[in-house]
Amino acid sequence: MSLLIPGTNSIKDTGYSVANSLRFDSGSSDRLTRTFGSGGNSALWTWSGWIKRSKLGSRQSIFTAYSDASNLTRMEFTANDELKFNDENSGNTNGRIVSTAIFRDVASWYHIVFHWDSSDSTSSDRLRMYVNNERITDFSNEGNAPSTTSRLNTAMSHELGSENNGTFFEGYMAEVVFINGANLDPDQFGEYDADSPTIWKPKDVSGLTFGTTGFYLDFEDSSALGNDVSGNNNDWTVSNLTSVDQSTDTCTNNFATLSPLTFSEGTLSEGNLEIDHNGSAGKFCASTFEVSQGKWYFEAKLLNYSSSSRPAIGLAQSHNSFRGGIYANTNYALFLPEGGAYESNSAHSVSGISTSPATNDIFMFAIDLDNLKFYAGKNGSWFSSQDPSAGSNGYTIAVSDSYAIATGANDTSSNSARTNDWQFNFGSPMYSITSSNQDPNNYGNFEYSTEGFYALNSKNLAEFG
Repeated sequence: MSLLIPGTNSIKDTGYSVANSLRFDSGSSDRLTRTFGSGGNSALWTWSGWIKRSKLGSRQSIFTAYSDASNLTRMEFTANDELKFNDENSGNTNGRIVSTAIFRDVASWYHIVFHWDSSDSTSSDRLRMYVNNERITDFSNEGNAPSTTSRLNTAMSHELGSENNGTFFEGYMAEVVFINGANLDPDQFGEYDADSPTIWKPKDVSGLTFGTTGFYLDFEDSSALGNDVSGNNNDWTVSNLTSVDQSTDTCTNNFATLSPLTFSEGTLSEGNLEIDHNGSAGKFCASTFEVSQGKWYFEAKLLNYSSSSRPAIGLAQSHNSFRGGIYANTNYALFLPEGGAYESNSAHSVSGISTSPATNDIFMFAIDLDNLKFYAGKNGSWFSSQDPSAGSNGYTIAVSDSYAIATGANDTSSNSARTNDWQFNFGSPMYSITSSNQDPNNYGNFEYSTEGFYALNSKNLAEFG
């Protein structure tokens, strides 16, 4: 099955734009909850949402209704990364479908639509699943075709990002819409891009008829993340989510994160923007996006550090990034214990600087692949009189290639106290920024000036990448 996903080579800055998403972290038990007082039409409804996954290989609830283990409706990713819908009524399966397709793309957004219409004369059409405008018809587990009402849209507890305060979702959601009393096809929520007809993108849904219990969550009010903008005032209660979880990483401007597909050991969290490298030697992780040209900027906040971990952060050649990590081949990074530029698996060039790393330091990186230069600094000052905006005194990148942003640690000792923990900011940070700075295209939210370099997102990549 061909899935059309707005990913790294996404749409340019034209047409309808989604401003915000909501970042869910399973470790923080993030969720939104609402109980409908009188219920709605539980026999006919449509759910639509744009989703970017962060964690794979675990069961994660997207949207659920729950009374008890025998009376529930769940939309979820399974532990096998399938997409599943299940409705239980008094312990009996009323409707269930589990896709044979697996959904393991952590670099892009999925548009997911579920239909329920228990009165449809064609039994196979009563429960439908769509991903990026393609109807899913191949199922590994198909239950009874529903002929009665669902538990969804009834007077019971509903949760976005969780089921019964458990099986939490990890990733991003945007443009979450529920239609009470109507079946709407995906083309009511999205469309193909005119300039890139293989890309499925969102469109303005504000003019839809939502129905009495319908809602539209756009996550644009950071002080009221559960605000329903449909006009129905079906607002949601926010649990463990704050304004910092409001993200500009959306289905119309997709930002880089760290990729669990390249992650060797430790823990990724907070939408794959926080990494804990604690563990054994040879730890490594690379970004979801790769670049071979252009000028790019990112920041990384140091949470915890031990020199014995021999941590480094910078660039890794994409074609080698899955083997050997940041210390192998010809890669370029800031080598924290000694200071300076790290190059190749056998040599590093130390410039005599001292990084003197400390908790909450913010390291700055500017990468110029057009002129093969790499710049590094900390807390607003560039090392070794480097000036990225003027193109002076940067580290030389000797090999023209495609690179990913990467971090790693190379402790070969038995030291159990090694630590190497970071929060990355590719322009949509998961930590508070005290002095907001944007790139020349007005994208991103950085602590320090980007020096004319660009945030690593899909719109910038469409223009410069």
